[in-house]
Amino acid sequence: MVKDDAGQVATPAARLGLKPGDAVGEIGYDDDVDHDLREAIIEEIGSDLLDEDADDVVDAVLLWWREEDGDLTDALVDGITMLADHGVIWLLTPKTGRDGYVESSEIAEATRTAGLAQTTSVPVSNGWMIARLARQKSGKARRA
Repeated sequence: MVKDDAGQVATPAARLGLKPGDAVGEIGYDDDVDHDLREAIIEEIGSDLLDEDADDVVDAVLLWWREEDGDLTDALVDGITMLADHGVIWLLTPKTGRDGYVESSEIAEATRTAGLAQTTSVPVSNGWMIARLARQKSGKARRA
């Protein structure tokens, strides 16, 4: 069990860093997603998830991705266009051995190509691996 700073059991949405009032976009929704996780996120933020056609800027994007879905880099770029400057993409891919499993090397390559970096993984779903992706910080000039 993961607890928050106050010693309370953290909800799945809170473990993703989501809080009431956050705007969350969603790409790749289908019947196979983790519906319990989606409902927990909606309950935590207090509003529905926004689809990829929404004009709103969001704090986070849930990107459900399966091997057969096409080009992951393109999907990540689509997610970036929805994000606020401080926003993150939560990439959800089927766990090893499940239909639609995506090789970690493919995820790493697409992440780099899209200008993102994987910062952490969070175990909040039984069937999906969840990786936090954020914009790469621009390098600062080194002092000689």
